[in-house]
Amino acid sequence: MPKLKLRILLILSALCLFSLLTAETFPVPKIPYAPTDLYSTVEPEFRIQNDPPYFQPLTYTAHKTANPISIDGCLCESDWQNAKWTSDFIDIEGVAKAFPYLQTRVKMLYDDMGLLIAAELQESQIWAKLKQRDSVIFYDNDFEVFIDPDGDSHEYYELEINALGTLWDLFILKPYRDEHSPLNGWDIRDIEYQIQIDGTLNDPSDTDTSWTIEMRIPWKALAERASMPCPPKDGDYWRINFSRVQWETTIQNNDYVKVPNTPEHNWVWSPQGLINMHYPERWGYAFFSSSPSSNQKTKPMIPEIEYAKVYLRYLYYQQKQFYMDHGRYSKSLAQLKTDSFRFTGKNLKPKLEINSQDYLITLTDKQAGYTLTIRSDGRLRRVR
Repeated sequence: MPKLKLRILLILSALCLFSLLTAETFPVPKIPYAPTDLYSTVEPEFRIQNDPPYFQPLTYTAHKTANPISIDGCLCESDWQNAKWTSDFIDIEGVAKAFPYLQTRVKMLYDDMGLLIAAELQESQIWAKLKQRDSVIFYDNDFEVFIDPDGDSHEYYELEINALGTLWDLFILKPYRDEHSPLNGWDIRDIEYQIQIDGTLNDPSDTDTSWTIEMRIPWKALAERASMPCPPKDGDYWRINFSRVQWETTIQNNDYVKVPNTPEHNWVWSPQGLINMHYPERWGYAFFSSSPSSNQKTKPMIPEIEYAKVYLRYLYYQQKQFYMDHGRYSKSLAQLKTDSFRFTGKNLKPKLEINSQDYLITLTDKQAGYTLTIRSDGRLRRVR
């Protein structure tokens, strides 16, 4: 069975890579953010305080618990009761697609032991078939979690769970667009989770209401490659997203059967702009607050440095397209027909270094005190 799962992963990765190599254009999120539009058309006083229309990842504040949380799927504790739900999930491509016909929403908290996540999924017919851990869970209806603590788009965590409580957890070295690198053998050691079903599981004869997932992901597991404090410090923020895979089914011989030739629905918290969860730069922001959830404040503000990262990511997309068109990376930013990074009165020019196979683009803001780099494999890091 492990060999079969490995084979499936290899086939899926090969298909992803083949589609990228044979595509005429590199898949870029349809929610646009080209710098010539973004930084020059938005009035300076609104460019940070209000998220411009080209860069609208969702944000959530995860508060530290005031009292112990028991992982039982009930969400009965006062900390959970005080925590806000996220906005309802929408289509992975954004609001241009049809709004999901079933509600999905999430809450987050944290304590000294781990990251706490609760999800509520409306469902009139709750079913699941896969029972072996590390099966390809999205072949069932499922709930998925994606976590990139340091936001560099590499070395991130993914887990998927179905209504039976069957878990698939992976560690991704690089997004599939850059390299086949999922570590299927990695496990979130000591993870706690429970599922509560409002209805019945695998019973087509009645109508169900919803299923709820509650989990605690241990800091010691996330700390392995987080490159961030675990637990986080007050004010830290991570890139996080959530996804729900939902299949259209019919009931035949008292069993759930997928409708032939009908793709699954992909519903997410923060929209990706394309049908691909493995664009971590499109995920939402989870901010961490050491105050209890009963003291919730205003919506957190996305730091200016994140807009600089958006700019560098755009250059990465441009280089990907240039490579598809010419079989090599551009040796000049002028060839990419891009502008400098203009933001709140600043005008910063990036630096491009290139060799026969790779490139490195650097952006420095001396006033703000940071230097960012992005490599040809898409890894974006703050080096100062």
